[in-house]
Amino acid sequence: MATFHFELVSPERLLFSGEVDQVDVPGAEGEFGVLAGHAPLVTMLKPGILTVFTGGGRQHIVVFGGFAEISPGGMTVLADTAVPVESLDSARLAEEIKNTEEDVADTTDEHQRDRLRRKLEQLRAVQAAVAGLNAGAAAH
Repeated sequence: MATFHFELVSPERLLFSGEVDQVDVPGAEGEFGVLAGHAPLVTMLKPGILTVFTGGGRQHIVVFGGFAEISPGGMTVLADTAVPVESLDSARLAEEIKNTEEDVADTTDEHQRDRLRRKLEQLRAVQAAVAGLNAGAAAH
């Protein structure tokens, strides 16, 4: 299988840089897979699981939005936040959801409420994606 260069960057650090077989991406318009020779594309990401396939293995990374750029030179993902699934603290995520729900209920500022609702949607989307990934792993 042909490979291509892939980089995953978050504001904190470079999480991945190397040759890959495939990358599955949670695009804002729907999930899509990228193989070598993919057409050029720039798209927004939604919160979810990004999967990197290399040499028969795979790595799952939670992303909280960002952008993906595919060019003849490879693919770059600039994630708002990115964390390997195994490093994600599910209890901390659940607590963050609970706190954000309380903040939405308590705020009287409409602009702030809208911002908090978007954050809550993102957190719930990530929680659902991780739960789905874990359920799939348990089934195998």
